[in-house]
Amino acid sequence: MPFSIRPYRRFPVQCSVLYNAGPFHGQGTVWNLSSTGWRLSGDLPMRPGEILSLTVILPNEQRIEVSEAVVRWSRGQEFAVENVMIEPRTHARLQHYVKRLVQSTHEHRSLERSETYG
Repeated sequence: MPFSIRPYRRFPVQCSVLYNAGPFHGQGTVWNLSSTGWRLSGDLPMRPGEILSLTVILPNEQRIEVSEAVVRWSRGQEFAVENVMIEPRTHARLQHYVKRLVQSTHEHRSLERSETYG
């Protein structure tokens, strides 16, 4: 698999996910996210190229439904998916959540710098 740089930054989270691959259902945990993808682990192992749908409950209790995602890599119970089809309003909510994560990261770094050099 060739090395590629992700176009979007991933942020660590820990939230519940339910996923479906055809007639098969799995549940697990999302470990990081971006506006275009997720890294998760679950009780239904997936293989690269498989198509699934996701229902993610973000830490702020928002429900994000991804109607179609593709598995990009997998190792045992852990795998990463890229969103392929997500409703525009849902995608906007996800982008808003990621934007808040970016802002809180910048605020946290600014606070660390002021404590270190202040």
